[in-house]
Amino acid sequence: MDYTLQHIEDETALHASFDLMRVLRPHLCDPQRYVAQLLRQFHQGYRLLAAWHGQTLVGLAGYRTTENLIYGRFVYLDDLVVSPERQGSGLGAALLSAVREEAVRLQCENLVLDTGLHMALAQRFYFRQGLLAKGMHFTQTLNENRA
Repeated sequence: MDYTLQHIEDETALHASFDLMRVLRPHLCDPQRYVAQLLRQFHQGYRLLAAWHGQTLVGLAGYRTTENLIYGRFVYLDDLVVSPERQGSGLGAALLSAVREEAVRLQCENLVLDTGLHMALAQRFYFRQGLLAKGMHFTQTLNENRA
């Protein structure tokens, strides 16, 4: 597999990531709002690792370092997506491994992520990568009009 991993840090590359991120987050509909959201998240410590095959973006891993009483200092993986034609190629595992290595480098105690209960294939992938289900994530929508 010939690809390079590099963190995205400029708006042009963020715009280029929109279509691929929509594979994971189909509710995203406005590239400008997407980029503005990511720029806000960058100020909160979010990083976006990209996998490039030449000039083509083929994978993304969005993560942040944080801390709480449950996990101590940890990396939270917000987003992990591989282009549909590359799924099953090992690229997702490579992105996850790179994020894990960054967590170790940052002396984090845990790597944490959430996945939907309906996403059996993703759950199997995470189990194969050594992640274990430790609980359920509960949410409540507070503003129905928010896009």
